[in-house]
Amino acid sequence: MAAGTVASTGAYLMQFPRTLAALRTSFIPTRSFSKLGFHPLRLRTTAPVRKLQVRAARTGSKGVSLGFRAPHFELQEPLTGKMWTLEDFESYPALLVMFICNHCPFVKHLKKDIVKLSNFYMKKGLAVVAISSNSIATHPQDGPKFMAEEAKLFNYPFPYLYDESQDVARDFGAVCTPEFFLFKKDGRRPFELVYHGQFDDSRPSNNVRVTGRDLSLAIDCVLSGQPISLVQKPSVGCSIKWHPET
Repeated sequence: MAAGTVASTGAYLMQFPRTLAALRTSFIPTRSFSKLGFHPLRLRTTAPVRKLQVRAARTGSKGVSLGFRAPHFELQEPLTGKMWTLEDFESYPALLVMFICNHCPFVKHLKKDIVKLSNFYMKKGLAVVAISSNSIATHPQDGPKFMAEEAKLFNYPFPYLYDESQDVARDFGAVCTPEFFLFKKDGRRPFELVYHGQFDDSRPSNNVRVTGRDLSLAIDCVLSGQPISLVQKPSVGCSIKWHPET
């Protein structure tokens, strides 16, 4: 697992002898793809200017099978200084573990709705915890100080924990932000993974309204004792930013 790459496009400068400058031409499209699937072309005497575009690398959740047992963790909450462990949630019938961070545009896109969903289901008995595992060597804005500010600013109803060693992310098999792990608990049995999928179909640039439909449906099933569909769309987001030495 590695940090995401940045894709970019640039303009290329081509120089010609001055004596041939008047003959310089280029072809560019006059409009978008037609119904026939091609670009009509027209002649221009100047080269087109191409804008630099920077996109965040997209990574999808993967690699963890349903039935996976929630691994033990012991992490500090920067906002309060409290240490939290998996055992703190043993009395709950279900546990939602979210890997998020401060800077990721995919997390920012869902942040307010994650808070709304958590507030709603925590009142119904769901336990919720968020974890940030990003390296502060490469992304200092995701460090504990800023996590505490973020939790306070958005009034997180759940503990927001810092995984400095990144061992917890590895134990869970987390690879991106946001990434959602929904566990259920039957009596004294360990928490078992029943949902590892997306929040909903909305993304920062696809103009789909945020609803939380996929995750909400899974939580409803868990809390009501109903089976959850095995067809689960993976969550999509920024890759977890691993420490440079790894």
